[in-house]
Amino acid sequence: MEKRGQLKRPSLMIQVVIGAVIGTLLGYLSPAVGMEMEFLGTLFMNFIQMVIVPLIFPLIVLAIVEISKAKRFGNVAFKSFAYFFVVTTFLIVLTLIIGALSNVGNGLLIDSISTEALDGIANSIDFRTFILGIIPSNVFQAFADGNLLPIIFFGIFLGISLVTIQEKAKPVLDFFDAWISAMFKMVNYAIAVAPIGVFGFLAYDVATYGVSNLLSLGQFVIWAYLAYAVVAFVVYPIIGLGFKVPYFSLLKETSDLSLLAFSTGSSSVVLPSLIDRLKKFGVPSSVASFVTTLGYSFNLGGAAVYTTLAVMFVVNLYGASLNVTDYIALVFFLTIITKSIAAVPSGAVVVLLASATQLGLPPQGVALLVSIDFFVNAGRTALNVVGNALAPVVIAKTEGKFVPSGVLNEKESSNLVK
Repeated sequence: MEKRGQLKRPSLMIQVVIGAVIGTLLGYLSPAVGMEMEFLGTLFMNFIQMVIVPLIFPLIVLAIVEISKAKRFGNVAFKSFAYFFVVTTFLIVLTLIIGALSNVGNGLLIDSISTEALDGIANSIDFRTFILGIIPSNVFQAFADGNLLPIIFFGIFLGISLVTIQEKAKPVLDFFDAWISAMFKMVNYAIAVAPIGVFGFLAYDVATYGVSNLLSLGQFVIWAYLAYAVVAFVVYPIIGLGFKVPYFSLLKETSDLSLLAFSTGSSSVVLPSLIDRLKKFGVPSSVASFVTTLGYSFNLGGAAVYTTLAVMFVVNLYGASLNVTDYIALVFFLTIITKSIAAVPSGAVVVLLASATQLGLPPQGVALLVSIDFFVNAGRTALNVVGNALAPVVIAKTEGKFVPSGVLNEKESSNLVK
């Protein structure tokens, strides 16, 4: 009788939705109070970001050790990069077609557009600096900055080095294994307060930006979300079908994480939890850790869709005419440049500015999109999470190592690569 009388605690998704609704209402009804709630979202974000690097680094090291022992590191790495480039290139081509057919941006007035929103943002990406930045001259600086690419690079080479010294590496590996368990426990504590963080973020964002920007540029927002939906509910399911991945089961399993990323506008918030969830779903620990982390830099499907549609918005806004050669060059340019988004501050905006410059278009159109980035960033971020949930399952499938949840426990699943 006592148990029957107790109220069941709502799921994380329901809690996040409740926090989002209350935050939105507060920001709309009382902007002054809503703007003061930003610190709650910042506290939550700091809590998560505090754990990301200390968790991701040992995960990469152990993943490399496990994959290397099975003599499959080159295989997994090659398949991952091939998958990332093929999928993101296809998404860019698809979005170019959507942007051209929809004529998004055509007919909007542009006379009074200001470029003030772009102050302090670079208008190009230096590929030499980007490549050199992958190999850190000071690894501790990379850890302090939270820059994942050099951390991944260092982790890969440390993992390979640990494999070569064999039994001497055991104390280090045991330490990392225990450390990871502690970090995941911290992540669980942080995720428990996610509804409060989402409440703070949305109260502040709605109070700051209001709904007028959404209404005035609703055309682009609508087409952006239609493109996101096509990828999430048409393209990704087809990929899942092709590799015999239970895509919609995966989507359901990670839906609360996608919603959390949507609400906070940050995919890094759910990275540790996503890796853990994929392991429970049936992906070997090594594949989940390696492919997911790598995907956060090279498999940003949502960012690829957004930047491509935004480029077409600027093209149509100014009535620019592109020929077949221009489109081919644009596909190649976006395929390469979008891989550097994760390593560049305001990466999506930088890509847009670089693309506009490449096409000879003024930056005012990009400034117009920056003013409503809050609204489209939510969907872009959620789609990044969905794409990075699918990729490790696909790679595990190609390796013959995916075992659906319920067949093996997590420990057995992590031992599959041995």
